[in-house]
Amino acid sequence: MQPNQIKDLAAHCEQFRTPNTGIAIGQIVTTVIPFIALIGAMYFSLDYSYWITLALSLPAAGMIIRFFIIQHDCGHGSFFASKTANDLTGRLISIVTLTPYAYWQRAHALHHATSSNLDRRGFGDIDTLTVAEYKALPLMKRINYRIYRNPFIMTFVGGVVHFLIIQRLPFTVQRPSRKMTSSVLMLNVAIIVVYGAIGALFGWVNFVLIFAPIVVFSGAAGVWLFYVQHQFEETHWSRDGEWDRKTAAVLGSSYYQLPGILNWFTGNIGLHHIHHLCSHIPNYRLQECMAAKPELASINRLTFWESLKCAHLALWDEDSRRLVSFAQA
Repeated sequence: MQPNQIKDLAAHCEQFRTPNTGIAIGQIVTTVIPFIALIGAMYFSLDYSYWITLALSLPAAGMIIRFFIIQHDCGHGSFFASKTANDLTGRLISIVTLTPYAYWQRAHALHHATSSNLDRRGFGDIDTLTVAEYKALPLMKRINYRIYRNPFIMTFVGGVVHFLIIQRLPFTVQRPSRKMTSSVLMLNVAIIVVYGAIGALFGWVNFVLIFAPIVVFSGAAGVWLFYVQHQFEETHWSRDGEWDRKTAAVLGSSYYQLPGILNWFTGNIGLHHIHHLCSHIPNYRLQECMAAKPELASINRLTFWESLKCAHLALWDEDSRRLVSFAQA
């Protein structure tokens, strides 16, 4: 893709960054009410069959993803026009997503500023080695990397560890600001108070039976979404001297074409190339942006079934300029 084409796409996307307060409030209402209803249904289902409870945990986990996307937009300052409304909403939702608002906001901004840059890896992304770097590792480090990149470990184990443990610690970014550290610590206090009260009121066994599967499923789905948005065979990586933010946004981010109901749960975050081109577009305007520029629908398009093939990709081959599996390295 030529630079002038990328520039044209970026200019187009900028036209859709204006928030709509009515739609934003409606999105909150249609997230909060179904989530509360699902939690209530899970609680009452415990008296009948835990299989019903587990089945209900799937849409409940989907609602957590939807909450997270709203918090994500608030962090970008795109959900509401008001900074105060964005920050207040984002902080309240963080109690549900277990994600410290200000800390994640800063880490995610670094992700956008460094995405697909081989010389600035490690900011809010999936750890990715080049073929040469992997081959140069001693045996135990190669084994550790293989374990880390195992699809099951990364999604189901990694999701739980990330949301329950890693996000409780204010040290995953070097030299975090006082605001970032405070965000983590204050959320930890809020989690103890809010979930402690819920556990005491409804019983700790019931609390674990309801929330454990939600955390597992939402954590796995969240990690998978983030993975497939940048980890696909024909993705884009470049070194510092060649790296360009807009080029990285278009070529290094996927268009994850999901069925309508999954787009609803995920807040259209599958249109990730558009989001990286203009992070100030609220999630509820991403489809509108793509519809007005049909060529956006043909860039790095992945269907759900096609995306499953990405699970085995683990290394960036600088010679062929594509992501490859361990077997191909």
